Amino acid sequence: MLSNKAKYGLKALMYLGKYYAKENVQISEIASKENIPKKFLEVILVELKRFGYIQSKTGKNGGYWLIMNPKDIYIGDIIRKLDGPLAPVRCASVTAYLPCLDCSDPEECKIRQLMRDVRDAISDILDKKTLADLVS
Repeated sequence: MLSNKAKYGLKALMYLGKYYAKENVQISEIASKENIPKKFLEVILVELKRFGYIQSKTGKNGGYWLIMNPKDIYIGDIIRKLDGPLAPVRCASVTAYLPCLDCSDPEECKIRQLMRDVRDAISDILDKKTLADLVS
């Protein structure tokens, strides 16, 4: 399930994507236009900055802007960075695999196989969509 943090992060990046290579945007504008609590948005924007998607400037003409082209930002990457693995259960994760404590044979587990298929389907969609696709 997509957390509010990832959903708001996507909304903020989409908003900034509209202004890519044009101007910076103040946090209050993003919060207001996208209906995101400002304090929560501040935390999310700090993370997005740390991940290298955005940059900021303080002061009268300050604000946030994308430093990556929206065509180069994949939705799956954003969600993984903000929420963690896409797999619905840890035993189906590629990057954060942990076996279930109650599973006697993970390789034969039908639930794990099903959840890996779910993970692959989610990944197949999210890893092909870019921020530019959502902004246009």
